[in-house]
Formats: sequence, structure tokens, C-alpha cells
Amino acid sequence: MDRLLSMRVFQRVVDEGGFASAARALDLSPAVVTRLVADLEDHLGARLLQRTTRKLSLTEAGETYLNRVRAILQDIDEAHSLASAHTHALTGTLHVLVPPVLATHVVAPLLAGFRATYPAIVLDLTVELYKEPPIEDFDITLFAADAGFDGDVIARKIITSEIILVAAPAYLARKGTPQQPPDLAQHNCLRFKTAGLRPRVWRLVQRAAPHTPCEVELDPVLWANHSDTLLRAALDGTGITFGSVDVVAPHLASGALVQVLPDWSFGQVTLYAALPSRKFLPQRTRVFLDYLTQQTQALVRTALRVE
Repeated sequence: MDRLLSMRVFQRVVDEGGFASAARALDLSPAVVTRLVADLEDHLGARLLQRTTRKLSLTEAGETYLNRVRAILQDIDEAHSLASAHTHALTGTLHVLVPPVLATHVVAPLLAGFRATYPAIVLDLTVELYKEPPIEDFDITLFAADAGFDGDVIARKIITSEIILVAAPAYLARKGTPQQPPDLAQHNCLRFKTAGLRPRVWRLVQRAAPHTPCEVELDPVLWANHSDTLLRAALDGTGITFGSVDVVAPHLASGALVQVLPDWSFGQVTLYAALPSRKFLPQRTRVFLDYLTQQTQALVRTALRVE
């Protein structure tokens, strides 16, 4: 029995949700896939899959075994990538998990340039919101966290950005430009809500020393639990909203948005790339992280006109 092949087939059967789907994905016959899984179960002396006419599910032993198999196969693939990187061009598929706002405003604008630089690397992006991301299932998981983040994950910092106020030039031409935080009370403010909460106080911090805070009570004209909706409304001239510089940087650079109250901010947020392992980091992962870091930092500097 080819134990490594049997492990790969078992993992694919679970991922595809069935023997027939796994056989198609692996370009094997259903009979071969069934036999390999059965041989693996015989070798282990344990049933890994519960089969019924309508459903395929993992047994308790199968779930435990699958977790270890994923780690083992990933180590094998990473070791192969690391060894072959010395003699082969950068190739392969890079699996990236990213939340929607970062996908649209941070990752997507960089894809054409990355593909032009590394044409043999295939990007497989999964865009979704997540509370507890399955980091072990992806090469890179992007997420944003505040300064107090101390999670138990392997993560590389991409960039730390300030959270700033922005508005469209057309809105400011129509309504005027706030000069101090209290002036915001006279403007159309667009506010993010979380879990149904609608906080009416904006707490800004002076960027220069002594970093004096200022709280402003507002009655926003628009609430949304979706960052892109607020950003789209701001671009269309609805009012003033806020966002991290790495997200709004393309719009600042193009002039579609301008910074409001540039001496004030809502603090900082850091963009991280979580990794499933420190061992045998594939070259394609390294070059993507380097490219993302360099290009994002360059765009932020351009947007804020920092030399």
C-alpha cells in the first residue's frame, strides 16, 4: 500500500464530500479511491469514515487522524517546495484567506502587478468574514487587529496604519471642511455599527504630542455594519466616515477622497498575515508577503504624501 497516496486520497474524500468527487479531483477511478481508503482503515485497524446512502461523515478516530494527516501532508509539500525552489522557477498555487474589505481595497489592487512579476504562481483567494479563521487550511490568512492584539498565532506584520477621517472633495465643497473635532457635529457623519450597537461618541486622538483625546457626540446620518457601504457612500459625497489608511489609500492617492482633520485619528490598526507553520515556508508564500508588504507601504506613503 502506498501509505502517502492513501493519506492524500482520504483527505480529498473528506474535502470533496464523497468518493466519486474525490476520484474526479484526483483523476482516479472511484474503485481505486474506495480501495485506498479501505486499505488505510485496515492498516490502522480503525474505521475513519461513516458511510450511508445519503451522507459521508468522519468517525471520532477519523477526525483525529485527519487533523494529523493535514499537518503531515502540508509538511511534506512545504519540504518539497523548499527543496525544489533552488532549481525551479517560482510556481504553484498560493491559498489566501482574506476578509472582504481587505480583499477589495488592499489585495485586489495589487494582483495585476504581482501576476506580472510572478506569472507562474496561481492565486487562490477565499474571501469571507470569519471569527476564528481556519489558519491551518490556508498558506496565508490576512486579518486586521488593534495595538493590543496578542493572539496565539504565527503572524507576520504587514503594515500598521492610522484610522483616519475621510470625505469626498465634492462633499467638503458643499458642506465645508471641519477645522476641529467639535465641528463634526455639524456634518453628515457615516458610522459603523457592531452587533447592533450604535455608539454616538467619536473619540479622536491628537496625532502629535501630547496626544490629547477629544470626544465628540454625533447623530450620524447613516449607520451600517458593512465597511464597503460606508466607503461607497463617502465616495459618492454622502458625508464623512473613517477607515484605516491601508484601506482608503487608493482613493486618497487618486483624489477621490481627502483626509479630514489630518491632525487627528482614531488610533492605529495593524494588518497581519497569519501562517500555518514557521517550518519550510514556501518561496511563493515569501514573495507574496514581501510584495504585499512593499506595495502596501509604498501606497500608504504616496497617499499621505510622506517621502
